[in-house]
Amino acid sequence: MEDFLKDISSIIAIDFDGVIHKNSKGFHDGTIYDDPIPGTKESLEFLSKKYTIIIFTCKSIPERPLLNGKTGTELIWEWLKKHDLDKYISDVTYKKIRASFYIDDKAIRFTNWEQTLNDMKG
Repeated sequence: MEDFLKDISSIIAIDFDGVIHKNSKGFHDGTIYDDPIPGTKESLEFLSKKYTIIIFTCKSIPERPLLNGKTGTELIWEWLKKHDLDKYISDVTYKKIRASFYIDDKAIRFTNWEQTLNDMKG
């Protein structure tokens, strides 16, 4: 079934860097160099019992240069396997998918434009 036809009530989209992967050095050299953020495994395990978890990240953009001959998506799957997290994840994408929730460290919750602009100042 096409993604846009799926029932979104069972899907959660989670950002990778800064939410699952510590990303303490920022982009650095493009590698996935850090450990998981504390509580990640337990949280993904808990959420996966009710939701399909999809990672959304700029690292999986197809135009991103290969790193050691691998795409960003391949590197993420390797890292997830290394940390025994892959079993909780259904997909890794750069696309904004239809989901019930988005979990992202850089997000601003939109209620209205006045509040959003104030949140951006703070």
